[in-house]
Parts: sequence; C-alpha cells; structure tokens
Amino acid sequence: MNRRDFLKRVGYASALALAAGGLGYALHDAKGPASSEGPKALAGLGDFTAKGRAPGAAQMAIVRGSDRVLLVDKGVKALGGMAAFIHKGDRVLLKVNAAFATPASLGATTHPETLAAVADLCFKAGAAQVLITDNPINNPDSCFEITGLAQAARASGARIIPPRLALFAPLSLPGGRLIQNWPVMAGAFQGVTKVIIVSPVKDHQRAGASMTLKNLYGFLGGRRNVFHQDINGIITELAQLLKPTLCVLDGTVSMVTNGPTGGSLSDLKDTGTMVISTDPVAADAVGLELLGHTLAEIPYIQMAAKAGAGQADYRSLNPVVLGTKFKPLKL
Repeated sequence: MNRRDFLKRVGYASALALAAGGLGYALHDAKGPASSEGPKALAGLGDFTAKGRAPGAAQMAIVRGSDRVLLVDKGVKALGGMAAFIHKGDRVLLKVNAAFATPASLGATTHPETLAAVADLCFKAGAAQVLITDNPINNPDSCFEITGLAQAARASGARIIPPRLALFAPLSLPGGRLIQNWPVMAGAFQGVTKVIIVSPVKDHQRAGASMTLKNLYGFLGGRRNVFHQDINGIITELAQLLKPTLCVLDGTVSMVTNGPTGGSLSDLKDTGTMVISTDPVAADAVGLELLGHTLAEIPYIQMAAKAGAGQADYRSLNPVVLGTKFKPLKL
C-alpha cells in the first residue's frame, strides 16, 4: 500500500469516526427492541467458520510470553497460519472490546497491539478489507481514540465501523428467552465473510469474567442493561448468535479485580498468555484459569457449551502450548 492509499484510508476512517459522535449515548437511550410489526426478525448473525481445513487440524493454541505481536503470530502459525482461515478477497470483521474511554494500559479494553497484529495477519493472508466494530458504553469516538484502537486501525489500514442506528435490526434467537425481537448490529456484517473476536481477559462484577463470549454483548443495541438481571442467560444466548472464524483472547496482562472498568494498575496481573482458538467457549475456559476461577464459579461457560456453542473442557481440543518464559498451564 503506497502513502496516498494509506492517507485515503486514514481520512475515510477518521471521517466515519467523527460522524459517529454521540451515537453511543443515543443507542443506549433507545426504547429497547423494535416493534414486532416491523420487518421480520433475523434468527442469527451467521456461521463464519473457515471451511476446508485439514481434518484433525489444531483448534487451539496457548502461547506464553509477554510480546503481544509475537504471541499472536506464533499462535496463529500453530493453527496453520492465517491463510488457513482468511482467504484472498475475504472481508473480515474484527469484534473488539472498546467499551470504555480509558487507556489501553488499564486493561479494560482490547489492546491496540493485539488488534494491529491480527489485522496485519489478515491483510497478509489476502483480506480485501478488515473492519473493526463495537457498540461502546461510552461515546464511540472517545472510546476508539483513547484506547488506541483507532490509531491501530489507521496504522494497519483497517476501517472502523462505529455504531449508528441504521446498522441495527431486530433479531429473535430461535428458542431464546431474552433475545427476542431485540436490536443487534446486523448491518456491520453486510458483505462480511469472516469474523474474528479479539478480547481482553478481565474480571467482571456481574458475570464473574469478561472475555470472548461477554465481548459479544457489544453487538446489542437498545437498553441492554436490562439483561444484567440474567447475565448468565444473556451471555449463553449471545454465544449462539454466530460462529466466529477465530477467537483471540489476550491474557498477556489480565484485570483480576474491580472489573470490568478497573481504573488502576493494581487491578492487573501479568498472566503472560495469548489464546488463539476456533472455539469461543474453550478460549474462555482457559481465561478462567488465568483469573483463578473454576467452571463452577462462572455458570455461563458450561451453559454455552450445553447450548452447542463450544467445548467447556478446552483440554479436549488437545491445544498446542508454546513458550517457556512462564510456567505452562496444567493440561
């Protein structure tokens, strides 16, 4: 990509971000789900699993160390390389956690280094476009800029899709109790062929842990805080909305207390682990160990597994474990 193309991409992404100012608040102050008299509700967001991988190919890599870029690269290579998942011409959506307008150093959001590493690998594998989205709790402009995610997007040539009302459509999960005719950011998936979830590992006051599955909360619109009354139920239903291509769970540094917002470096712990997996449930099961939790303490992991969203016993995937700087997990 030459300098002119790069500047065009930066300008376009910046214009989109500026156009989204204040929309985060508008979306959260909306009157809940759209009327059932409107268009027929969607039933899900899609199956984005990579097709054609060799039988028996590794489904999970657990990489130990401290360099996020290197950990992502090693983990993806252990699964066959990004070309095994992203093909020439793919339009890739990266779902990040950009919920709060806080610096990356506080660990409340997806780290920009991790995002940039994933985006770069997608482009190198031949992706035609890499899109980044979330529906933050705070103002979207502030969240993407202050977290460093906007800068990472611009540097890699990715494009941010900020939340706007036109992107939301009603969705009714078949058999679901909670997600019925509820607005979700379905418009962000238009033309998308692959989806990668890029999340931090952190404590969460209500859910117990916020990782890959909890990250999907950012696809919801409306007054989504009403779901806090059944946090395990809503995360279980979110796990059924889509099948991602890959999950990148960043436990290089984990927020072990005062989540999900944190606010102090004392809330963080060096846990030196990056998890790359095709299974979001299994990825979160590893993350639980980094936070010092068991499956019994975080009900939604086993609930999501029972619902068919993945494996709660990540060891059944025979994960590839790399790195010697930190003591390997007990497999």
